[in-house]
Amino acid sequence: MPPVIDAGKCSRCGLCAAICPLGVFEQTERKTVPAVRYGEECWHCNACRLDCPSGAITLRIPLNYQLLHTDASQLHR
Repeated sequence: MPPVIDAGKCSRCGLCAAICPLGVFEQTERKTVPAVRYGEECWHCNACRLDCPSGAITLRIPLNYQLLHTDASQLHR
């Protein structure tokens, strides 16, 4: 699932477009809300969400990724 940018919170800094290792975001003009151009390529690495200064990015983690998550504390019982 592609990342979602809340245009109301977005400061239009373009950091998400600069930091994304896969180029998922595109900011064609300075001071515009970046577009999610290649959402299907998103690896859900959280780099954009963690580095967004205004907290405008939400990642919707796919169910199959959620099911693969294992809490490390549960491995050594």
